[in-house]
Amino acid sequence: MLHTGVDLHKRSCVLTTVDSIGQVVQHRKLPADRNALRSYFRRLPGSHRATVEATGSWYWLSDVLRDEGVDLQLAHAKFLKAIAYAKVKTDAVDAGILAQLLRADLIPAAHMISPELRELRDLLRARLHLAGKDVSARNSVHRLLEKYNVASPAELPPAARLQAQLFQDQSRLLKQQMKRIEQEVQPQLLPHDDVQRLLWIPGIGALSALTIYLEVDGIERFPNDRHFFSYCRLVPGSNDSAEHRRHKHSKDGNRYLKVVFTTAAIRAIQYYPEIRAFALSKSQHKNRHVARAIVAKEIARIVYHVLRTGESFNGKFKRTPLSRTKSLEWPRRASPRD
Repeated sequence: MLHTGVDLHKRSCVLTTVDSIGQVVQHRKLPADRNALRSYFRRLPGSHRATVEATGSWYWLSDVLRDEGVDLQLAHAKFLKAIAYAKVKTDAVDAGILAQLLRADLIPAAHMISPELRELRDLLRARLHLAGKDVSARNSVHRLLEKYNVASPAELPPAARLQAQLFQDQSRLLKQQMKRIEQEVQPQLLPHDDVQRLLWIPGIGALSALTIYLEVDGIERFPNDRHFFSYCRLVPGSNDSAEHRRHKHSKDGNRYLKVVFTTAAIRAIQYYPEIRAFALSKSQHKNRHVARAIVAKEIARIVYHVLRTGESFNGKFKRTPLSRTKSLEWPRRASPRD
């Protein structure tokens, strides 16, 4: 078995290959080019696996290695730094350390999204970025109105009126682009059984269901719901020392699922009396933000078990039947099996 560490950059990459006892078999600095990578691995026949840090440019490398029959393992960049600290850090050193860690099965693995879903996932992520820009453009108009203490852009001075008009034009364009993304993604994924099951869960609409389906990419990779909560950033980190116990905010996990479940909690509290009553009971002892986070975690628990079992939502929240049900209209079907 051969093990290759790849230190990948935009225009170049450094590769170090070691054998089963850790001896360097081959070391090269190559251009970041598909043909160059193919030639490198074809000169090393036999069972082979490789690893690369989870950066934003691993897609094409994964495609090349899959075609060459090389098993690629994605290394979690944050945890890798904790394991592979080196006083001298160069591309060659990094590639060599990656190869040795791979040989010893010490690579902290990061999830590699399915090739058939990654383009749609990135497209839906792009929609969220566009939505953020849309909010920023609309807020800019409101700040202009506040600055001049007027009710509409028509009452602004000429230069400020032009500025507001540009922000409004930008907002309209962003909405059109978001609609185009929705029209591209929805027909491909809405008919999927898992998406249809998600649509019946409180607080989850079409875009939320699509985001969950794409970001999760197979619920079986989470051994239990607690791992799923952690991945969704729905539980706090800890910063304990001696007798001191402190929670801390952590950016580990998937921020897109955090947004989805937080939004779902807000909608569920708004539209379902039983969930609103549960949130109010929690807010008596905790603040409303913590109560909302607890609701978000409970919705994530429902999502986990619906996806894990492949069964439809049973219409209950914390064992309490919900008095409100979603209408039998698009994008929902009467049953995921219809």
